[in-house]
Amino acid sequence: MNQISHIRPADGSFRAELNRALEAETVRDYEYLGGKLAGRGVDIEQVTAQVAAFAVAVPSWGTGTGGTRFARFPGEGEPASVFDRLEDCAVINSLTGATPTISPHFPWDEVPDFAALRAHAEALGLGFDAVNSNTFQDHPTHAAHPLSYKFGSLSHTDPAVRAQAIAHNIAAVRAGEALGSKALTIWIGDGSNFPGQSHLGRTFERYIDSVQQVASALPADWTLFLEHKIYEPAFYATVIQDWGSSLLAAQAVGPQARCLVDLGHHAPNVNIEMIVSRLIHAGKLAGFHFNDSKYGDDDLDAGAIDPHRLFLVFNELVDAQCCGRLDPAPAYMIDQSHNVTDPVESLISSAIEIQRAYAMALLVDRVALSEYQDGNDAMLANQQLKRAFTTDVGPILATARFRKGAAIDPLAAYRASNYRRTCAERRPKRAAGGGGIV
Repeated sequence: MNQISHIRPADGSFRAELNRALEAETVRDYEYLGGKLAGRGVDIEQVTAQVAAFAVAVPSWGTGTGGTRFARFPGEGEPASVFDRLEDCAVINSLTGATPTISPHFPWDEVPDFAALRAHAEALGLGFDAVNSNTFQDHPTHAAHPLSYKFGSLSHTDPAVRAQAIAHNIAAVRAGEALGSKALTIWIGDGSNFPGQSHLGRTFERYIDSVQQVASALPADWTLFLEHKIYEPAFYATVIQDWGSSLLAAQAVGPQARCLVDLGHHAPNVNIEMIVSRLIHAGKLAGFHFNDSKYGDDDLDAGAIDPHRLFLVFNELVDAQCCGRLDPAPAYMIDQSHNVTDPVESLISSAIEIQRAYAMALLVDRVALSEYQDGNDAMLANQQLKRAFTTDVGPILATARFRKGAAIDPLAAYRASNYRRTCAERRPKRAAGGGGIV
């Protein structure tokens, strides 16, 4: 039995009651859109089935309020433990029907009994996606992390620090095995802030050697996700700063290593969809951390700034899928920080927008697009994409949710449930935190 069935968003009867008021309008809009798409040779039922089957993992750390380098302003009813975070994730999945797995982060989500944590998640209708290690900050109160990562972790000049970071990653793998995960994500903040501070070549070689040691401890059916980021916290030279460095490292580490693409980890105006295409070509695309950005790694809600770019990324994914080149299927995860919004609302919104981009990409006429591309017809090729992008696929998303027993309007249902207020009454208030600059 679902352990949070008493909480209104996870109560099927509560969702059904709210859905009844929207059902007739949803059916009408769906039938109208179906007729329009049929005229374009698109079967709306097939698209809806694909959208309903799509899922994206929720980050456990994303259920709490984030912050900036200046300050953190906690909200009401923030999760105080990994069990609270699981509860929030279960609410998101109950309302969207699109987030059945959680991506945990260690040591933040460590518990004495991982089997019990897995059982608790399963009782909430949840599973676990890729696990994440943390060697980008110190953990002075943790017995397994006595040494500092101030000057690096997997690429540190000190073999003892590298050994500590390697051991932590292997421990994360063992925890993931107990949780039923099949992948480890490694992102490091290693790099340098001054020219000459680090030897650029030897640092990269130490990183590869360390990751190879982690890879040697992987179960045979696991994948290693290597995540790159252009800058921060190292501003002069980051060890794994772009997809090229990530690809070189993945190729050196071996077949289980692949490249993870975080949409916010690139310089402004970088063509991320082309990077996706190149990694597919290399057979090294691991998956995604979805978010949005205006300037850098802003970690804004997916689709908040540039929904067209999100659509273009999915256009490449759907194209590769249609050609049989997307094997294995990428992992889809959200990774964002919520400074001024309710984290649950932001994650609900992001899950919807990611599904929306996927649904629009499914509407592209691939045959016509290919003909225009081969004929060098720039205008009509671009219009094919615009036609799909400007189609309101909301009725498809709403119908997919309704058929799965989720909420037709997840955000409205969440607010009607008063879940956040209920959490504020049950959970201790979190203290505000200062940032690293002032």
